[in-house]
Amino acid sequence: MKNITVIGSGTMGNGIAHVFAQFGYAVNLVDINETALQKALATISKNIDRQVAKGTVTESEKTTTLANIKTFTKLEDGVKNADLVVEAASENVNVKLSIFKQLDEICPAETILASNTSSISITQIAAATKRPDKVIGMHFMNPVPVMKLVEVIRGYSTSNEVCSTVMELSKKLSKTPVEVNDYPGFVANKILMPMINEAIITLYEGVAGVEEIDTVMKLGMAHPMGPLQLADFIGLDVCLNILRVLQDGFGNPKYAPCPLLVNMVTAGHLGAKSGKGFYDYSGGSKELVLADRFRKQNSSVLA
Repeated sequence: MKNITVIGSGTMGNGIAHVFAQFGYAVNLVDINETALQKALATISKNIDRQVAKGTVTESEKTTTLANIKTFTKLEDGVKNADLVVEAASENVNVKLSIFKQLDEICPAETILASNTSSISITQIAAATKRPDKVIGMHFMNPVPVMKLVEVIRGYSTSNEVCSTVMELSKKLSKTPVEVNDYPGFVANKILMPMINEAIITLYEGVAGVEEIDTVMKLGMAHPMGPLQLADFIGLDVCLNILRVLQDGFGNPKYAPCPLLVNMVTAGHLGAKSGKGFYDYSGGSKELVLADRFRKQNSSVLA
């Protein structure tokens, strides 16, 4: 494998492109928005600067990494020589099905098609193609340059050869791949999202405030980040989408998203990326905002 195409230049997409390019792969980063692509390159450059400051990367390696990345706004141009395509678009099943149908039509027959989905069925995605044996999940963790785990998800028809190839490729990126089977949420989010949702319910019911909930989980359970801050970091809209996938996939009410989460997403409070979530990031600080105020104002009603 030499030529990698990454579709989507957001947080996950630019992180995945960064890592592949850093390890010497030729990367085509594709997005329909040229401004988004330039923002992604600036983000990658800034993230490499952090690595340089820590002494893990040299200035020369930074130059080489950035030179390994080319940007495209046309999907056809970005994938024509791809050995592997990693889709990192919106966590929306219809968007992903549309992308994979297009990829199947325009990519070389031998190209492996991977999705960075955090919850959507790889088997369902593969069914949109005529090469289900070459479709696989490659779920990187955020921030991609830092986090070691890659969940490698086998669809119902994913071949052993493709799975082995992706496992070995992940190791070449200095990641630790873990093979899992194709069920809603896989392993990471099947466990993580109910915990985050329960933390939001705990806030919604007035049991404790944002900082109190996060402090209990950090100090009592040795979590490096509290669940509400983590939800902000992931994106509350992403959390909501994953919970809905779990609820639909398993038909179990325990995955039903908390009404507070639904309201916050509807109001556009999506976490760090929007500037406000359970904390306020607008001024570079992390202060309590809407959710804690909601709890205090409505504690008597919720009781």
